[in-house]
Amino acid sequence: MQLYRARPGSHWYRPVTFRLAPDMSLALGLVGGAALAFALAGVGELRPSWFALGAYAALCTALGTASRPPAAPLIAGAGWLFYDGFVVHRYAQLGWAGLGTELARFALLTAAALIGSLPGALPRRRIRVELLA
Repeated sequence: MQLYRARPGSHWYRPVTFRLAPDMSLALGLVGGAALAFALAGVGELRPSWFALGAYAALCTALGTASRPPAAPLIAGAGWLFYDGFVVHRYAQLGWAGLGTELARFALLTAAALIGSLPGALPRRRIRVELLA
């Protein structure tokens, strides 16, 4: 992997990375949420705790690093569905714990996905062709 340098000054550039489309990010979020619920059940942490919420936030961050920023609410929605259905209310039943609680959980998962996706979406400056040769 080669990094490029701009002519005036010594600013380093990262190469263009491949980002997933939002619909593919949603599909991976659903599969990842199911796999994480299965893994949490195997460890015995399938209960509403900070560990389980942190695990889903880490999953959203990991999926966000490979996705575009508009996919963050979709990734968070998939994580929230599995967290609410299998961790909080068990047996795949979605429940409502109040607007403040559910909105805070969804906002945390969305912020985690955005933390992963925003650094890859920073604007890049134009690279001069004379330096590449």
